[in-house]
Amino acid sequence: KMNSLVIALALAPAAAYVQPVAPKATTALAAGRDELASLAENNGDFLGSTLGFWDPLGATKIDFWGLGEEGTVGYLRHAE
Repeated sequence: KMNSLVIALALAPAAAYVQPVAPKATTALAAGRDELASLAENNGDFLGSTLGFWDPLGATKIDFWGLGEEGTVGYLRHAE
């Protein structure tokens, strides 16, 4: 019992040198400009039926922090 405790304590620092497994990137909120436009146009409320997709600042075409178009749209959707 004592030997296994000593071995476990001796090998515990070795775990610090093991490369962690990177989690798989998910893009639950990421959607392209086309998907946003189709969501807006298929919206049945008053604004969706009259305005459709409206992006006066062109924010969906801007690349925030090198995230790409889908990452930028995902960031904006999360921020709203």
